[in-house]
Order: sequence, then structure tokens, then C-alpha cells
Amino acid sequence: MTTHIRLTRPELKRQRESLKRFLRYLPMLKLRQQQLQAQLLIAQRELDNAQNAENAAQPNANLARSILARTPGVNFLETLITPSAVRTHNDDIAGIAVPALDEIIFPEPQYGLISTPAWTDFVLRDLRRLAELRTIRLLLAERCQRIQAELLKTIQRVNLFEQVKIPAAQESIRRIKIYLSDELAAGIGRAKMAKNLYKN
Repeated sequence: MTTHIRLTRPELKRQRESLKRFLRYLPMLKLRQQQLQAQLLIAQRELDNAQNAENAAQPNANLARSILARTPGVNFLETLITPSAVRTHNDDIAGIAVPALDEIIFPEPQYGLISTPAWTDFVLRDLRRLAELRTIRLLLAERCQRIQAELLKTIQRVNLFEQVKIPAAQESIRRIKIYLSDELAAGIGRAKMAKNLYKN
């Protein structure tokens, strides 16, 4: 796709400056793309590890749930295994903000030692561990999604520069140079003809 350009010296200067800017900006975009790809690999590895840890904790949590289901009067544990707060902060990865975990806070358990079964602490620990791992996995999944979305935008920009902007500027410069050299040659030819007419 060629756009209409003016075949003038100022336009040639403008196109050269644009090409220079594109060529200066492209390596930075490629570096950012490489950084994002490396960070995405790290984030995906962390997500896989979190998923494996959650899967490994699942049998203990299922056992704990089955114990809860068969024991009357311990339904209050459900409120104790749900995080009351998840504190996060944003990490900066190649110029984008991605969530990172600070801490997961659970409600303080308040139950009588005599009135509750002896295994309550173990059940609570296993179920909280599963909730903790699930929260970590969800956070890492969001982290991966953000990095992936930014990587996609960066790849699109790299392709835009490499396949559209730079070739278009080079083609415009080539066309303007050909036109200006033809104009110069025609001007020299006219000047010689005028000189010959003046002599006669």
C-alpha cells in the first residue's frame, strides 16, 4: 500500500528523519519483546509449579472436607478457611505492572479447645493450605495474562515497524530521490538548450 507523498526536498528530509526514528526505536522494541518473553517463561513455570502444589495438596484437603462432612457442629471452619484479605503489590516487568503476593490473611481461629475435636487444627491447616495455593495460582495466572497481553502488543509493534513503517519510508525516500534526480537532469538539459539558443 503506497500513500501519496509530495516529491519535494522537505518531504525527503521528513521521510529520512522518520526512517531514522523508526530504526532507532525498533531495537528497543525488540529488546522489550525479549524481556517479556523471558518473563513470560518464568511466570508460566511458576504457574505450573503452583498448579502442581495445589494438585498435591488436594487429597489432604479432600480428606479434611470428608471429616468435616461427617462431624456435626464444625461448620464454622468454612469461614476460617476463606482468606479474609489478600495483600498484593505491583512489580514492574519491562514497563508493565504485574501483581505480586505480599501475604494471605485468614481469620483468627476462635474456638474452645475442649468443645472442638482434637483434629480441628490439622483439618484447618490442610484446608487453609489449599486455599492459599489456589490464591497463589490465580494471582500467577493473572500475572501471566498481563505479560502475555503486553507481549502481543509489543510483537504487533515490532511487526508494524519491520513490515510497514520502515519499508514504506525507504520506498518513499527512493521515489523522491528518483524524482529529484530526474528533475535535476531535466533542469540541466533545459539549461544547456537555453545556453545553445542564446549563443545562436
